[in-house]
Amino acid sequence: MTTARRLAADPIVVAVVATVVVSAFFLVWPGVDIAVSRLFYRPDAGFYLSDNPWLIALRRSNDVAMIAIIAAVLASVGAKLRRPERPSIIPPRASLFLMATLALSAGVLVNLILKDHWGRPRPVMVDLFGGTAPYVAVWQISDYCPRNCSFVSGEASTAIWLVGLAVVVPARWRMTTVVATVVYAAFASVDRIAFGGHFLSDVLLAWCLTLLVMALVYRLLYVDPPPALTDASLEAGLAKAGRALGFGPRHDR
Repeated sequence: MTTARRLAADPIVVAVVATVVVSAFFLVWPGVDIAVSRLFYRPDAGFYLSDNPWLIALRRSNDVAMIAIIAAVLASVGAKLRRPERPSIIPPRASLFLMATLALSAGVLVNLILKDHWGRPRPVMVDLFGGTAPYVAVWQISDYCPRNCSFVSGEASTAIWLVGLAVVVPARWRMTTVVATVVYAAFASVDRIAFGGHFLSDVLLAWCLTLLVMALVYRLLYVDPPPALTDASLEAGLAKAGRALGFGPRHDR
């Protein structure tokens, strides 16, 4: 395989290129953002789907899925600490991957850095849709929104993060898991646009940035992991921690 083909197949490169292309597209054609949001807006009713019970349930399902995965990971770690002689229910490297990518993408990059510091007003705040603020382009810092703003979408980030479940399921189910989670993420992300909570660019860039973080962490943990981050080392570390806490058979203490 040539160097060019290797780069084209590298998930990190693909995610970086996607981020640049999507950013450039919306900087050149910002009207696409406005046109897509206008599909869900009526002057007499605002974003009229925002009180649709089915869409509200879809939005809540995103949080439920995220909490369920976190609970499953914590339960797996807890079970390993409690019975250190047994293998983890979820491979510890997969648990680390899921928790690290969620914390770094939706947690740090999206919510702490971008949403709270870029100041992009949400569609419901923009004058074109009944608000008072102007439309602000992607990556442009403004003071029209003080915190928890539009750029980028936190819920779109957590929705696409569900693709990471592919590292947990058996190999024969991975492609099915990827397809199913991408379809779900698409519906959950359009839901945020329909509610007037985010522009299309907020959603697509949240996807790009989250997948970039996931690609970087995957490279670290699965492609060329340091010895301390292999499943065997992580299992041994959890077993040692469990025994230090007083768990496990007496002959293991």
